[in-house]
Amino acid sequence: ALKLRAADKHCLVARSKCYLKLGDTENSLKDAEASLQSDKTFSKGLYQKAETLYTMGDFEFALVFYHRGNRLRPELQKFRLGIEKSQEAIVNCIGSPSSVKLERKAGLCFISRQAEDKKANQKLPVKLPKECTRKQKTVRNRKTERQLLGELYADKAYLEKLLEDEDLMEISTKQGIKVADLVLSGISYLDARSEFWQQQKPIYARVRERKLRQQRWIRDKKQKPAEVGRYIVKSMEDIDMLLSGGAPEESCKKAEHVLKTIQGWSDDEVPNKNELMGNLYSCIGNAQLEMGRLEAALQSHKMDLECGRQSNLPDAVSRALDNIGRVYAGMGKFQQAVDTWEEKIPMAKSSLEKTWLFHEIGQCYLELNKAEAAQNYGQKSLQSADEEGDVEWQLHATVLVAQAQAKLKNYQSAIMNFEKALEKAKLIHDEAAQKAII
Repeated sequence: ALKLRAADKHCLVARSKCYLKLGDTENSLKDAEASLQSDKTFSKGLYQKAETLYTMGDFEFALVFYHRGNRLRPELQKFRLGIEKSQEAIVNCIGSPSSVKLERKAGLCFISRQAEDKKANQKLPVKLPKECTRKQKTVRNRKTERQLLGELYADKAYLEKLLEDEDLMEISTKQGIKVADLVLSGISYLDARSEFWQQQKPIYARVRERKLRQQRWIRDKKQKPAEVGRYIVKSMEDIDMLLSGGAPEESCKKAEHVLKTIQGWSDDEVPNKNELMGNLYSCIGNAQLEMGRLEAALQSHKMDLECGRQSNLPDAVSRALDNIGRVYAGMGKFQQAVDTWEEKIPMAKSSLEKTWLFHEIGQCYLELNKAEAAQNYGQKSLQSADEEGDVEWQLHATVLVAQAQAKLKNYQSAIMNFEKALEKAKLIHDEAAQKAII
């Protein structure tokens, strides 16, 4: 496909995913970056680049691109999960600020953990004497290492045993590479992967209310909390991965199955049962929306709204109103979308969220031929975008204001705003927007 269309961004992302599954992060990153060359706002490319950086252990840079994708497509849950897992991995690496306690003691020589790690890494020679390798083996707890490596632990144990065969270590391959170097590089790779997995924590997928859910499920020791907690977290991870991986039907089936399972559990087993059911209804609704089943999606998101209101969960109510508005807009029921989103306005927490919300309401008013209301919401969206300093949303809001002014036959103001929008499109190199405005 890439031979026929060399720069096709969708094909580049697909190949990047394949490279990533093969462990070739370098080529995966190259393809992800190439998919963004023509369109910096391509959400799939941003997500793939973030995922690759995360797999490489560059959690800070991954967090940047998850945030960038979330700003462009706040409705996609995969970016929110990416932000959460990156933040969690960073905390795992450097520790939480609240865990740091400073003590003043005479003669205390302080060396940061990062400096110690760096110093330790510098001490690692390419070829290690037998005594040194024995000492290094005892540094990491065997039980922890076995949990981190899983099936690969047996491979590492085998490689370490080979090191004891001094005659074998002196042999060279046809290419002139010593067997000792190959064995040590294999052990080094496994050490690097175990270090990454220790930072990452494999069970990382969370929805927006992850912290509250963990506190109520996993810390509650009354009735089999471990089994319940593991099942729920793993299931939510699978549901989200299926949806973000382009398999909405499988994601929907999985969510419906988990929902039926949880409905059969008692409140003692799942203290926040209603909250969890709302999350699952939301996942089902998102999958149904992806499949084009708008009526079913509307009912699912309404069930999410009901669960949120029953449990007095403002974030869940806000999420449900957001999704219900999207479904109404997709159905062409713009007045219902406006009514729903206007109810959500007081719940918007950030300038960026308000920017998007005001813009969507304004677009609906434009579709309803209520140009004056569209202009008012466009100006509100622009004001919030200015507060956030987001040039892309400034562009969208300015275009909305100009379109509304054109419908109001205020052509001079419309032209001025279109010119402003064109400048912003050039600033962010958005060629498609430039062509549309011209």
